[in-house]
Amino acid sequence: MTKWIEYAYTLLDGLQVTLLITGSGLLLGLLIALVLTWILDKRVPVLHWLAEGYLLLITGTPLLVQIFLIYYGPAQFDWIKQSWAWQYLREPLFCAILALGMNAGAYTCRLFKGALDAVPKGETLACRALGMSEWQTLSVKLRHAMRRVIPAYSNEVVLVLKGSSLASTISIMDIMGLAQRINGQTYDTLTVFGVAGAIYLLMNSLLTWLFRLLERRALAFQQQG
Repeated sequence: MTKWIEYAYTLLDGLQVTLLITGSGLLLGLLIALVLTWILDKRVPVLHWLAEGYLLLITGTPLLVQIFLIYYGPAQFDWIKQSWAWQYLREPLFCAILALGMNAGAYTCRLFKGALDAVPKGETLACRALGMSEWQTLSVKLRHAMRRVIPAYSNEVVLVLKGSSLASTISIMDIMGLAQRINGQTYDTLTVFGVAGAIYLLMNSLLTWLFRLLERRALAFQQQG
């Protein structure tokens, strides 16, 4: 039991990095998803097909492959290494957040687009009748759609948190990175990764509980409306 507590204290040193990667990845993913959703909803010429290609590429390949390509790929091109972007692309933390955000953005876009398609067309017509702009109309539709998408988006948040553990593959000392280092020193694999798994389980359980509360509030607001 003493070892479990000792390992837990050590692994919690990586909690801040894990939360930083997860939170930043979710924020970036949300921004990407909103842009892509608008492009797909309005069927913007050319951009619509580029967005579809992006979604196909990201959702059709593993997150680990995307992390490796973003982190190791740019180093293969001298023109990138000589550009201003290299100061960011050479940093493991930046690459992990970028990969996680791009991945989350694609899946979140699918959720948003599906929720938008479920919004009655009468609401869109009403917004246009009131003279609202395209962005204002989309904003209204998104507010209605969000109440439908919360349960699915909570699953995406949990997946992003678990996916953040793959950042350890590019030498980031998050919870999983520290677990691998401790395991390399002690070879106490079962205990070390058991403690790491328990920490992730607690965080995911807390996130699930918070989203259930949010869902109840959203549904209660919808019933009052």
